[in-house]
Amino acid sequence: MKIIIIGAGKVGFTLAQHLSMENHEVTIIDRNETAIRHASDALDVMCIKGSGASPATLKAAGAESADFVLAATSLDEVNMLCSLMAKQLGAKYTIARIRDVDYTVDLSAFQRDLNIDMVINPEYSTAIEISHLLRYPPASNIDTFLRGNVELLGITVQPGDFIIGRSLADLSRQLKTLSFLFCAAQRGDEVIIPNGSFVPQVGDKLYVIGTPMGLHQYFRLLGRYVPKVHSVIIVGGSRIAHYLANMLEHMHIKVTIVENQEDRCAFLSEQLPKALILYGDGTDQELLMTEHFTNHDAFIALTGRDEDNLLISLYAKQQGLKKVIAKSNRTNYEGIAESAGLESILSPKMITVSRILRVVRGFENKKGSIMVALYRFADNEAEAAEFQITEDTLYLGVPMKELPLKPGILICAILHKGAVIIPSGNDTIDPGDRVIVISHDQVICEFNDIYQDL
Repeated sequence: MKIIIIGAGKVGFTLAQHLSMENHEVTIIDRNETAIRHASDALDVMCIKGSGASPATLKAAGAESADFVLAATSLDEVNMLCSLMAKQLGAKYTIARIRDVDYTVDLSAFQRDLNIDMVINPEYSTAIEISHLLRYPPASNIDTFLRGNVELLGITVQPGDFIIGRSLADLSRQLKTLSFLFCAAQRGDEVIIPNGSFVPQVGDKLYVIGTPMGLHQYFRLLGRYVPKVHSVIIVGGSRIAHYLANMLEHMHIKVTIVENQEDRCAFLSEQLPKALILYGDGTDQELLMTEHFTNHDAFIALTGRDEDNLLISLYAKQQGLKKVIAKSNRTNYEGIAESAGLESILSPKMITVSRILRVVRGFENKKGSIMVALYRFADNEAEAAEFQITEDTLYLGVPMKELPLKPGILICAILHKGAVIIPSGNDTIDPGDRVIVISHDQVICEFNDIYQDL
């Protein structure tokens, strides 16, 4: 497909990288000479220096025949204008990144009036991800599927876990009454879609998928049950912190925010009357100890510097806080931080890219299913996708054990007539079902892509 990306920043560059790898025709527009040169040198894409809000620049990029135009500059107003101009020129689908809290109050009106097909807010999406993690403190990540009926969690194997040294086939016999499945594993730099012979080891990160009740029971068996989170401390009064504090208020969780800019503290105090706003440097260990930060159930680092977030989160982990979450857009830091014991690291950039890739893949789907959700996990080496099955899907009614699946593919959950099924070899897929597929080393755009070529 023909895709135009306006803005060569973190999101724009990363999205162009992934889309070009999936053989789309990608054009990047940016006014910054350095950004354009970097994208041109690093990626197999066309680059145009100019304003994405300019009709002449958009025409030069081919907006009249573009399938997608994504406006991801640093200014919300520019993104809105770019989307409007692209749609007027004939672009089929427009996506605008809009981040300001004020604009999200009446977002549907903006979309309608400016004819924007999709609005994406990285900070708001990240806040939602964090709120999910606070519901399952033992998990390092959590993604939801099938309208919340199924969840995908990551958890690190620790010494003493009863699953160590036992094959998944053996464990499945013991845990067969629980509605969940081991769907992926990460051992060092290797990502594995496990079969029954896989044996968990200490330090492995296991990804499990199942119903909320099944996962809850699994955590209890592991001895990882943690009481409900009642209070959190957030370092950094960013947009994410603002969105998150509003969400946590509805979850009846007390919030303390430490922010080092006085005017931002005043703004947050006015906007969040139920939260405690502290003026100071949240990366200062002495300040944190003075405020008795270890009395909180969770610690969340949301400053504008990835390095500060990771370092202060490691300190919080060392001080014994049970749940520590850090924001970091630099994926090359994640391995180092995880090896030091930090598990929950969220990237607004990658959350945004995953959402947009889901839309792009769904848009290009031609035959057999509709992708309705897409998440990347295991350092973005694996994907979990949810599909709506139609009459055109292949192998309907065929038992799972007879399906010619590609290597690195696992069908791990089915929503059939309102009931969640963790499938066995005799289960089948029928029209109207929703199905979750885990993939590794495969690009799955639609459900029929999971099958080997006939």
